[in-house]
This record gives sequence, structure tokens and C-alpha cells, in this order.
Amino acid sequence: MTKVKHLLGISGGKDSAALAVYMSKTCPDLDVEYYTCDTGKELKETYDLIDRLNSVLGKEIVIYKSMDDVNSPMKNPFDHFLAIYGGYLPSPMARWCTNKMKLEPFEEHVGDEPTVSYVGIRGDENREGYVSKKENIQTVFPFRKNIWSEDVIKKVLSNSNIEEITGYYKELSSEALLENALQYAEQPISPKFTQRQKLNALMDVDVKLFNKVVFEYLKTTDYPVGKLDYFPLVDNDDVIVLDDVFKILEDSGVGIPAYYKPIEYEVEINGELKKGAYSRSRSGCFFCFYQQKIEWVWLLEQHPDLFDKAIEYEKEGYTWMAERLEELKKPKRVQAIKKEHYLRINREKSRSRTGQSWQDEILQAEGEGCASCFI
Repeated sequence: MTKVKHLLGISGGKDSAALAVYMSKTCPDLDVEYYTCDTGKELKETYDLIDRLNSVLGKEIVIYKSMDDVNSPMKNPFDHFLAIYGGYLPSPMARWCTNKMKLEPFEEHVGDEPTVSYVGIRGDENREGYVSKKENIQTVFPFRKNIWSEDVIKKVLSNSNIEEITGYYKELSSEALLENALQYAEQPISPKFTQRQKLNALMDVDVKLFNKVVFEYLKTTDYPVGKLDYFPLVDNDDVIVLDDVFKILEDSGVGIPAYYKPIEYEVEINGELKKGAYSRSRSGCFFCFYQQKIEWVWLLEQHPDLFDKAIEYEKEGYTWMAERLEELKKPKRVQAIKKEHYLRINREKSRSRTGQSWQDEILQAEGEGCASCFI
């Protein structure tokens, strides 16, 4: 069979770290290369996490470089590309940081070799994550019930493939499952029976059986997984959610990235001192423009030197967000942000039957951002 690469990117976040541990334990026979794309502007807590992962995995995490650090006058990738972009700071509308420092180094390293890329989107998330447009790169999501990317599912469940897919079910299914599986496999997708409904129905019959059918189909295509003799995730029906991620990290000894852990703050509300708690909800550069205001306050108070460095980048009309950091750092503004955060969290606690936890804040913040940096 054709040699297939197996790559897993470590962002410095909880999910990719947990996925690395998970894959090393559940798929030890896969020769997975763990890699990271260092921007030169990560938090110290991120570098500490990667060091611990190196030890636990027993395998060096490879650094994919995005710049020629010998000939560039800049000392790190972010400043190198910032100079190329004329001081234009990245933003949600112009994420050159992700493209230049994460995606391009990854795709350059892969080249034209068939490659399976493992991404840590969890089973309790409703997003697809990064899927390369290069035909030789296939993305797989081991933490989800549906481990396959949308492009694979669309082809497998296409009405034009019904006969082929039902054939695989007849070949692979037990008698106990066959009748139930065929009633869905043979039913065409329509406005009354959507692709999502068909996918969920087939997975509800039996996830492992569905995976085996997909694997057989992929063998007839140029997808990298189809070039394998055996793919261990076919026999896996785990669904990993946020609590599982934290447990994997704690049990392995890697631990939770320190920036996730809540730190207490005080804020005056109607003449009374109240105690709230803040933390960072994501990995990524310390000046990431996806941060919430309270996370900028966290940076100001926990890493004042880094906050000052973030301010230095705000010049010639370029800012990380609409509000300049020089304004945000003023004591009255800091107190206002803490007050808004405290009141919002307590409103959400009062609406929740179980109360609001710091993990809930992480879940809420995950809707925005870039999967290449934050998982």
C-alpha cells in the first residue's frame, strides 16, 4: 500500500493536547507525527504545556517553521510577517496570521504525500474545523461520533452511491443490524430526509458498522485513509466531550493549561465588593484579537509585560479591536469590564439549573475563533 503520513497539530490548547494523548493510547500502532507551528508570541503557559506533552508522549513534537529564521531580520514569525504586511495587524476579517504561520507551513510540510490530519473538534461542538482543500490531505475528527469530514459524508451518502453503499452494508453487517441499516441506507436524501438525518440514522444503527462502510467506500477513492490496509478509528465509537478532555489531560500528567484555571478578582457592585473569577478561554498568541474584553483584563493583570507589548503593536491606526488597549487599561475601564463580566456570569448562573462553571465559559467562547489556533 502507498505510504500515508499521519499528522496531529498541537496548538497549545486543551483539545489538541488531549487528542495527542488519546491517539497515543488508543492507536499506538499509528505512526503519528505530532507538530506545532510556533508564532513566537505564545503564552509561557502554552510552551510549558508543549514541554509536558513531549515528556508524556515520549516523542518529540516537531516545529514547523513558517519563516527563514537565519536570513530574516526579525526574530520570530509574527514580526516577520507583520513587516511583510506593512504593520497591518491581523483581524477576524484578515487572518493572515493563521494562513501564514499555521496553514501554509503545514501544507508545505505535507507536500504531495497522502496525509491524514487529526483534528481535536470534540463531540459536544457543532463545527467542522480546518479541512484542507488539497486533495492529498484528509481530515479526521477522532473525538466526534462522526469522525469523517463533510466532504466524505457528502460523497458516501450521495443518492448516486446508494447501490454501492447498500452493497457494503449487506457485506459487512450482522443479520441483527442489517434490516434496520438498509431501511436508511436505501432511502434517498430529500427535503423530507436530509443528509444530516440520514447520517444520524445510520450512526444510530451502529457507529462502527457505519465507519466500516465508509472505509470500504474510501478504498475506491484517492482519499488517504482509503490507501490504508487498516484504520483503527473505524472500530472506535468514543465520543469525547469537554469533561473528558480535562480528564485525559489530568490523568496523563500533562495537566490543564494553566491559563484556563480561574483566578479571583474583586469588583465593586452598588457599593459592595464582590468576588468574580476570570481566565483565558483559548490558546493562541497573547494578543489574539478573538479575546473577550475580560481576557484582555486578565492579560493586563496576570502578564502586564505582555499587555504592554500588545500595546506597542497598536500604531499608525492599527488596533487589535475597536477599543485601543491604552483606553482599556485605565482603572475605571478595567472596573467597568469586570463589573459587566461579573453581572453577566451571575445572570447566566441564575438562569442555569446547575449553575455556571468556568468550563461553561470556555464552551461559550469557543463559538468564535480559529480552530487552527484554539483547539
